Amino acid sequence: MSRIGKKPIPVLDGVKVSVQGQAVTVEGPKGKLDYNTRPEVTIEVAGDGKTVVVSAADDRQSRAFHGLTRSLINNMIIGVKNGYEKKLEIVGVGYLGSVEGDELSLRVGFANEVKKTIPQGLDVSCPDQTHVLVKGCDKQQVGQFAAEVRAVRKPEPYKGKGIRYDGEHVKIKPGKAAT
Repeated sequence: MSRIGKKPIPVLDGVKVSVQGQAVTVEGPKGKLDYNTRPEVTIEVAGDGKTVVVSAADDRQSRAFHGLTRSLINNMIIGVKNGYEKKLEIVGVGYLGSVEGDELSLRVGFANEVKKTIPQGLDVSCPDQTHVLVKGCDKQQVGQFAAEVRAVRKPEPYKGKGIRYDGEHVKIKPGKAAT
């Protein structure tokens, strides 16, 4: 049995979890999320509505989805209550970012600006020209969009220019003049 999967999921205050068959719906102050579980896993909301229990059979296929399903539902509950955010930092002379309507516009050393369409359900803002803040209630969607923005211009290893996560350490290589 999965050690993570066996733990009951606490339902936070202000969050409502409902299960109909294999469909799980989580509603909270930040939004509403849906998830369709695999048939190998069963989900039950305890009578008081304060805990969710995930259970699975003891075959190999079921065990593979037991802990995963529990983690996904836990992330949904935390997301609709508190939300998730990723901070990105733009490093480089003349590199900057801005939000224009539903597009994130990035000037990162290419001939043209790179425009990324902001997905529905995410709140993207630029507190200043060198930082991008991605917020949302879906952990996967926030991380995916932040990774796509970072992939526009990854930090290069010689000067460290590019887009990086806030607090990410980029190992700088010595140039050819160092030898």
